[in-house]
Amino acid sequence: MRRFLTNMPSRGVWVAALTTAIGLTGASAHAQTHKKKPAAPPAAAQPAAPAPVDLDADSPAPAAAPAAPTGKKAPKVVDNSPPAVAGQPTEAAAQAKRLYDREKWWDAAKALYRVSTGETGDDEGNKQIAQFNLAKALYKLKFFQGAYSIFSEIADRPNHLKYNETLLWLAKLATDLPEPADIIERVGKYNEEHVAKFNNKEQQEIYWQLNYLLGRYRYRNGQFPEGLALLEKVDRRSKYYVQAQFFGGVTNVQMRQSKPAVEAFQRILGAIEEGDVEVEDEARMRDLAYLSMARTFYSASVTVDETTNAPTVDQTRLSAAVKYWNKVDVASEYWLDALFEESWAYFMAGDYSHALGNIHTIEAPYFPHAYYPEADVLKAVIYFANCQYDDALTIVAKFRGRYEPIRDELAKILDKFKGENQEEEFYKFLKDVRDDKAQLDPKVAPIVKTSLSDRQLLRNLEYVRLLDEEEGRFKKAPASFKDAKVADLVKDSVHDARELAVRNAGNLARGRYQRNLADLNEQLRNGQKILIDITAAKRNELDQAMANQQVTAEESKANIVRPDEEHVIWPFQGEYWRDELGFYRQTITSKCGR
Repeated sequence: MRRFLTNMPSRGVWVAALTTAIGLTGASAHAQTHKKKPAAPPAAAQPAAPAPVDLDADSPAPAAAPAAPTGKKAPKVVDNSPPAVAGQPTEAAAQAKRLYDREKWWDAAKALYRVSTGETGDDEGNKQIAQFNLAKALYKLKFFQGAYSIFSEIADRPNHLKYNETLLWLAKLATDLPEPADIIERVGKYNEEHVAKFNNKEQQEIYWQLNYLLGRYRYRNGQFPEGLALLEKVDRRSKYYVQAQFFGGVTNVQMRQSKPAVEAFQRILGAIEEGDVEVEDEARMRDLAYLSMARTFYSASVTVDETTNAPTVDQTRLSAAVKYWNKVDVASEYWLDALFEESWAYFMAGDYSHALGNIHTIEAPYFPHAYYPEADVLKAVIYFANCQYDDALTIVAKFRGRYEPIRDELAKILDKFKGENQEEEFYKFLKDVRDDKAQLDPKVAPIVKTSLSDRQLLRNLEYVRLLDEEEGRFKKAPASFKDAKVADLVKDSVHDARELAVRNAGNLARGRYQRNLADLNEQLRNGQKILIDITAAKRNELDQAMANQQVTAEESKANIVRPDEEHVIWPFQGEYWRDELGFYRQTITSKCGR
């Protein structure tokens, strides 16, 4: 027999079902038995429809064309003049090519640079060939950023003699440099016809990789149908298949096509379960798929009337969302996110006992750095909906007492980086936070570190680290190479890329920090709005539409936790047990008098 662990304080019963899984037994069935629309949240607490998790956060373009990002050069004018013709090379050019063919990379790079810059008097065609070979020589020397800078220039010139061949090397570099190097943008200089040339038996993996990269580029620029078509060309045999399916799902969400979005996420699960696809970090991708399906179903389940602000809930879709949230593994980095988001779904279904139980888990001492200020807002909204106004006031008061000092401290830190050109300083702050050297107030230190720990930020830090490594390799290069003119190209490419990477990382980190602070301010404003609604309710001045949506005494019976054939009531006396997490429930009764 399963147990419920409970105590009986005056305002509810905490319950933990000691089961290994909750599934939809009870949760979805209970949700589907509610005939009346769920209590409308106060204006403060309309639930947001979460978007699927970003794998590496390509943001689709807004309706208006964005300005060029800070630190990036303005778009170059494309040279569409007729391609150059390579005539007879000079002896210097021929010697440079011989050095290249014999894999004398240091000497070849020096000689090819002289040819490519016109020092040897070669024609434009031979200069372009030398430029391409120079990039390859630098790649062989593991000067990836130096090679990338040259390949980028070639990709900007469709009439370059080696424009087509450069696409292959961009694909290679995409495995050597992280996402912040933005090779996707360079691949975007090509089209489907260029990619199709790799659709042969010997180059199939490159063909699938390029479809994935170009699909990401199309998605980033808001070309969703075109991006989706490219992503769908990535074969199941490719190591990019799971990532392509993920972005295919995200693209369908952007196109408001929930069914194909869910099917794409389900294909990820199928590939992982069958074990015939190369997947990096299987457990994480599995949980991302579950989380994304839950969010997609939730987004499709709730519609809000623009006039009355009252939600209409598709119970079938809402139950499906709960089902997939419950599948996220308890050991996953996404589990608390899933648990909290699921609380909103339970709220929308009128299943307040489960919603409050999830919040109780989030507040467990096992998660000392959990940061979910909106959970207190949701809890207050539930008590408000059940006309337990004094309890709602207490919750909001404690919420403000806890989070207003945190808000003030976070704002004080941000004030240190006011003004223009603070990206590099914020990058240093980011590094100090990551290295536990920032000397932050203990009450905000874990919040700041968590807000600056997402994968996109970490990849920016990794990019800077790789550039530092490349600079280190340059310092160990032969003296004859470091004294040659080509050395300036290598040094400048690394220096410029690092300078831009630091600015981008600092700008991204500051944006994350500002967003985190803005979200907290929004929740504090929501708390204030709840206080206004409570005051109105106590004076019997509550908006009639909202009053009509409050929970009746009869409806609240569904939120009384009772033992059944599989569960018994068991006192909860303030001690959490790890195997109870996620299974708590709290009885709450309505005092609305209807």
